[in-house]
Amino acid sequence: MTDILIVEDDRELSSLLTDFLRAEGYTVSAVDSGDRALQLFERYGAKLVVLDINLPDVNGFAVCSKLRENADTPILIVSCRTDKEDKLNGLGLGADDYIEKPYDIDILIAKIKGIFKRRYQQEMISADGVTLNLVDKTAVIDGVPVELPAKEFELLALLVENKGKALRKEYLFNTVWGSDSDSELQTIHVHINRLRQKLGDDPKQAKRLLTVWGVGYKFV
Repeated sequence: MTDILIVEDDRELSSLLTDFLRAEGYTVSAVDSGDRALQLFERYGAKLVVLDINLPDVNGFAVCSKLRENADTPILIVSCRTDKEDKLNGLGLGADDYIEKPYDIDILIAKIKGIFKRRYQQEMISADGVTLNLVDKTAVIDGVPVELPAKEFELLALLVENKGKALRKEYLFNTVWGSDSDSELQTIHVHINRLRQKLGDDPKQAKRLLTVWGVGYKFV
């Protein structure tokens, strides 16, 4: 599960917000349409949705309403629509907050941090001998502290949080590196191999970090 799903058709603004949030240590996915947002959320989920209203296809209010049918994930609306009726509509549909554009990026990030602090108290994730501290970004594997570079930590945390679920290489790449990254998809394979070494996994008979042929990878 990704931390934050950004639904914003202004690509420059979306890219800027994505960069700021990744610098804060969040895993982020960004889409520019309501339909794509609903598809991605149904497939992977998210801990927080940052939602624009004026989208090129499905109205953001409709997206908010659809998300609320089956999930209580926090929704933060950011919109240039400043009428009282729009705000009441968004909040009435289940949004947790409504922020007007243009917004101060520091204020928005502070609100996001507040939501995560209130909603998600979990600081540690653990599975099959792997314990990750999401606050100070440290890892313990089979009882031994292991130093992981930032991207390796983010990649392993994403896989562990979705343990048992096969994640596509494209999704892993876009979430950890970003779709606008200068790196190439092949870098996933390189980082997976490094993680396997630190996990003590034999690449030919991996027991924790598995290759799902034609799809990607999963942690079991």
